Amino acid sequence: VLFRSKREKDQIMGERIVLYPAPGMGHMVPLIELGKRLVTNRPSLSITVITSTLPFDYNSAAHSAYIAAVSAAFPSITFHALPTLSTLRPLSTYPHTEDILFELIPRNNPNLRQILNSLSPISAFIIDFFCTSAIEVGRSLNIPTYFFFISGASALALFLNFPIIDRTTSQGFRDSGIEFNIPGLPPIPATALPPSMLDRGETYREFVNVGAQMANSDGVIVNSFEGFEPRAVRVLDEGVCVPKGFRTPPVYCVGPLISVVDSGGSGGGERHESLSWLDSQPSRSVVFVCFGSSALFTKEHLAEIAHGLERSGQRFLWVVKDPPPLDDISKRFTKPPIADLDKVLPAGFLDRTKGRGFVIKSWVPQTAILAHEAVGAFVTHCGWNSTLEAVCTGVPLIACPLFAEQRF
Repeated sequence: VLFRSKREKDQIMGERIVLYPAPGMGHMVPLIELGKRLVTNRPSLSITVITSTLPFDYNSAAHSAYIAAVSAAFPSITFHALPTLSTLRPLSTYPHTEDILFELIPRNNPNLRQILNSLSPISAFIIDFFCTSAIEVGRSLNIPTYFFFISGASALALFLNFPIIDRTTSQGFRDSGIEFNIPGLPPIPATALPPSMLDRGETYREFVNVGAQMANSDGVIVNSFEGFEPRAVRVLDEGVCVPKGFRTPPVYCVGPLISVVDSGGSGGGERHESLSWLDSQPSRSVVFVCFGSSALFTKEHLAEIAHGLERSGQRFLWVVKDPPPLDDISKRFTKPPIADLDKVLPAGFLDRTKGRGFVIKSWVPQTAILAHEAVGAFVTHCGWNSTLEAVCTGVPLIACPLFAEQRF
């Protein structure tokens, strides 16, 4: 339930709601799914999505196709694009993608203000946590401003505690041996934090500010649900996830919000080859191995995965991407080339596993794959969207957390 009273519902469900996702499909899709749910429940509502892209966005084709599909299916959801800004220094000097997001998004605030002014009146402004700087714009225009948290309630509980943790510690966390004890959560070793939060640098300070701004916002909307995270949801709902004297904002668990993408065929297109292959496999016999759009493994790491799949004797569907270049750190932000499987996988692997294994080197319809009768397990990086998709389709997870909040 998103609204706690009829008065609050009447206040928010006005003429227009504006959504402001961070760049990237993983941030945009869940927030637009929220928009779809809102207009489905209230057809008279108008939703405006303010989009932005990074200067190295290599998924622009998928981004454009997704927006076109949403616009066609939901005419009451419209889009405004902010200008694409350039970074202030070479990409190779940014250790983490978060550094770029926290630099570029605030610089678009003047353009954001112009768009919001042109859309007035606005009943609610819902922002991704990477867009925290936009809360100043919303407040200055007297628009009720809410955060949309694309991860789970447990991660939100930690983020709300992060400003308090910052006050009570003075050193960085990289080699500290510290554990965080937060109500509703198991003990979290500090080393499980994302790398950009381990040292008390500029990006660390940005995350401290995110937690503080969320705590004092009009509310936080979370892509999770009580049945999946009962303890974390309970302490957030009761306001006891932070020490006495600190504020817990109103929290609305509205998940699971997942996108069911057409796999081809139903719309007259060609059925994706991965699904056609799964059609020929026995029920619950296939291990699906996929680590999301951002994870890149070295050739040596790919060889270890291949070795494990081969020795397991299990049927598998594996999505493989080209290993990252080691000579130029800036190439992390460019589209990886299509993998040459004969070069990146062990010699003879494809021949030895032919028939029981299928290796894909491009995009796959993950939700449709997880919903397929033949899939019996999912080896995943534990990205929140992937986790929710697996939970909703009833597929057991084999966890291989890699980055962001995936390790806690």
